Amino acid sequence: MSARIYKPARNAMQSGVAKTKHWVLEYAADKSREVDPLMGWTSSSDTQTQVKLRFGSKEAALEYAREHGIDAIVQEPHKRKPNVRAGGYGENFATNRRSVWTH
Repeated sequence: MSARIYKPARNAMQSGVAKTKHWVLEYAADKSREVDPLMGWTSSSDTQTQVKLRFGSKEAALEYAREHGIDAIVQEPHKRKPNVRAGGYGENFATNRRSVWTH
């Protein structure tokens, strides 16, 4: 049984980082998915792919995998780039702007 341990990326539609502080252990699929001929739905008899375990640290996830005999692959997270503009959107409406604000 194999799994991957990773830190989820933030939602691309939001600027927040709410669900990115924990580590996730996710099992890899052992069997391929099958297409139901009548409805066209995809299904699998492998229920382990539905399991996602969350841990507070990478070490805790690795310890869990070691205790349960799971071959785990760790994917390190990419570092977030620093903001290009320090002021952000609010800087557009600052009263102490050096240049004239126009559209």
